[in-house]
Amino acid sequence: MTQEEKLNAVYRLTTGLAQQMEKSRIADYTELLYSPFRLIWLNVLAGTARGVGIALGFTFFAATIIYVLQVLGALNLPIIGDYIADIVRIVQHQLELKTF
Repeated sequence: MTQEEKLNAVYRLTTGLAQQMEKSRIADYTELLYSPFRLIWLNVLAGTARGVGIALGFTFFAATIIYVLQVLGALNLPIIGDYIADIVRIVQHQLELKTF
């Protein structure tokens, strides 16, 4: 391998590494680490977005489950109807125990 081929191989390797570092945006990350208030602000926004997403997702999931249980309760299926009646009984008992 000649000196020129070695230099070309090193050049290709360093160019590839530089492109990978640009793709990983490591410079933006290190710049963010030197700005703690911006880092905190971005984390607060991300946490708020996650919280809202979880709340909306849980609301949709719970509404779907309640709807399915109502449909199953309307069918008067013996096993499922007893199960739903037990759930309703437990919830009513808990509501009677709580004094607001």
